Amino acid sequence: MSPTAIGKVEKFNKAGDVVNVQRPSREEAEAAIKLLIRWAGDDPEREGLLGTPERVARAYEEFFAGYDEDPVHILERTFEETDGYDEMVVLRDIRLESHCEHHMVPIIGKAHVAYLPGKRVVGISKLARVVEIYAKRLQIQEKLTAQVANTIQTVLQPRGVAVVIEAAHQCMTTRGIHKPGVTMVTSRMLGMFREDPRTRQEFMTMIGGGANTRQVEG
Repeated sequence: MSPTAIGKVEKFNKAGDVVNVQRPSREEAEAAIKLLIRWAGDDPEREGLLGTPERVARAYEEFFAGYDEDPVHILERTFEETDGYDEMVVLRDIRLESHCEHHMVPIIGKAHVAYLPGKRVVGISKLARVVEIYAKRLQIQEKLTAQVANTIQTVLQPRGVAVVIEAAHQCMTTRGIHKPGVTMVTSRMLGMFREDPRTRQEFMTMIGGGANTRQVEG
């Protein structure tokens, strides 16, 4: 991304629709970071902080790179030559790094994704990329879980999709209530994973989990 580029960034309203908002220039972003440094009580012109606004802006480009990518496009390249394979495909322990949209602090954890193929399968790296794209946006874990599952269901049209996310939220471990060691677990079950308890239990067994998850209904 060019330091002076002004572009569009995706933003989601309450209905889940995408609306475009104007992205400020790099210079404007760095000026805002300087302002925050002063607000925190330090001098952005002192030696140790001179390069901080630029470094923070670059870090934000990495943290929120998901706004520049389309998860639907990632899943569109599929394969039909599966020799009739119709059993569960599971990808466990996908490293997840996101940021809480309420406090803009890290959410760190892992995602487990599964689907029951219909006529098509997708490269397993694509499933991890979908998780990463949605994670690299300002998020709440419930919405992130639903977005990953819904997108896989919409694009691949499998017989079912299951997503479980386990993550620690620094908005409650390093501030506020200060409760380290707490992990939030959310799940989204679609198709056969929702309708058939045996399919759901097979998935939970494969990822090493139990039934104690917060279900994201849909």
